[in-house]
Amino acid sequence: MSIVFVMFFLGLLLGFVGAGGAGFVIALLTILFHIPIHTALGTSLAGMAFTSLSGTYSHFREGNIKLKIGLTVGCFAAAGSFVGAKLTSLIPSSSLHYMTAGMLFLSAILILIRLFFLKEKEAPQETNLAFWIKACLLGIVAGVLSGTFGIGSAPFIQIGLMMMLNLSIRHSVGTTMLVIIPLSLGGGIGYISEGFVDYMLLVKILIGTMCGAYVGAKFTNVLPKVVLKSGLFLTPAVSGFMLLF
Repeated sequence: MSIVFVMFFLGLLLGFVGAGGAGFVIALLTILFHIPIHTALGTSLAGMAFTSLSGTYSHFREGNIKLKIGLTVGCFAAAGSFVGAKLTSLIPSSSLHYMTAGMLFLSAILILIRLFFLKEKEAPQETNLAFWIKACLLGIVAGVLSGTFGIGSAPFIQIGLMMMLNLSIRHSVGTTMLVIIPLSLGGGIGYISEGFVDYMLLVKILIGTMCGAYVGAKFTNVLPKVVLKSGLFLTPAVSGFMLLF
């Protein structure tokens, strides 16, 4: 039950910031519960599909999702994530901790720059061919990163949605939750085929994070924007720091 309670409180944060939370889940599983890194990666990524489903429904009701953009990016992310999951079996466990932590730190730095030093742009024009090409490329890159390092790539997706596709912070948070559903399904299938998913552990993670994510999404439009910005930056930064120890 301790895993369920920990995952519920983590789900509150993930629903609020619009993240799948695989990086944080991996850190908690390996540090608090001593789960092997490859199993932690595979199980957390597989669980993100269900966690994000709960948060996505809540964000959709709050009007935070650009549906066509999310589905386009998500479909290409699913293919990239499946390929990345196949690549991770080639990485030694001793190196994977540090590589995943490095990716989380990089995502935190990028999102810090975007949120606090660059201004938001106007709403996107979704009829431009170049716009949809960018959406496809964003999905592929985010998917490969997610599958390889077991993270949801939420900060990378959010940065891409804001900088490449000009979505607002609020819409990038909600749309990212939608993107993560197919992304994590593709990666989860890849990890299952490699034997890196613990199904009993997966059930415990889902019970906690799905309930927490649904509640947490309610606070995205309520709390001040500075709190949301801080959460977007601190989530990958703290989880990356935890993986180093």
